[in-house]
Amino acid sequence: MFKGAMTALVTPFRNGAVDEERLRELVEFQIEKGINGIIPCGTTGESATLSHEEHDKVVEIVIDAVKKRIPVIAGSGSNNTTEAIRLTRHAYEAGADGALMLSPYYNRPTQEGLYRHFKAVAEAVPIPIIPYNVPSRTGSNMLPETVARLSEIKNIVGIKEATGDLKQISSVIDLCGEDFSVLSGDDFTVLPIMAVGGRGVISVISNVTPDDMSALVGACLEGDYDRARSFHYKMWPLMNALFLETNPIPVKEALAMMGKIQLEYRLPLCPMSEANREKLKKVMGDYGLA
Repeated sequence: MFKGAMTALVTPFRNGAVDEERLRELVEFQIEKGINGIIPCGTTGESATLSHEEHDKVVEIVIDAVKKRIPVIAGSGSNNTTEAIRLTRHAYEAGADGALMLSPYYNRPTQEGLYRHFKAVAEAVPIPIIPYNVPSRTGSNMLPETVARLSEIKNIVGIKEATGDLKQISSVIDLCGEDFSVLSGDDFTVLPIMAVGGRGVISVISNVTPDDMSALVGACLEGDYDRARSFHYKMWPLMNALFLETNPIPVKEALAMMGKIQLEYRLPLCPMSEANREKLKKVMGDYGLA
């Protein structure tokens, strides 16, 4: 159902509050540059530090700004199944096209617990759902057999895979069939994942260069891997620079360098070290972005 290059959008702040004006401008920038979808309130959107009211507000603002021009897949994950249902229901009622659900973190559920968590949300809310498997943040890995069970549920339509394990990702694609969208959760792995059958990416780098990431993914979907490879290596230095420190610290620095947001985080996130900022600034300059 979902394919292409999609942006895990940052949440801009100003004086401690969500900066609605800049958020709407970011949406317009993404659409103008050819992105295929937008994800508000994901990890890159600092969802962990948004209040419930702010989370709902950001989703509503993005849906209103997009105006159905491209899909909006709202972040709605939680380690509390009841809360995940509430967030997902809000996304559905607000008009989102889908929901991106982070695998429960900290609890470290079993494979059966993971299955029951996503199944409970899918049965409660009739919206297309994409589970997000990122063991480095959640402490648990959703195995291919579990994903295959989930793919049999009608409105669980894909997965965002951020294990970086091509063997596991290939198994997911093999077990789940052509109608299930496997999306890269890491900018570094877009090209190889699409080469083995993935459908796209939910990207960080596309916050600053949506046109190039869209071009890479489009080339893969067309089977033009020589062209896709050229975009992969064009973006390679920027990919590395945007992960010099914990995401979304560098990408917000980069957007501030471009004049698109005011540089503001919520603790425990904080500005980059001066040394890393200078490294990022040089890469941004070389790329022609700052």
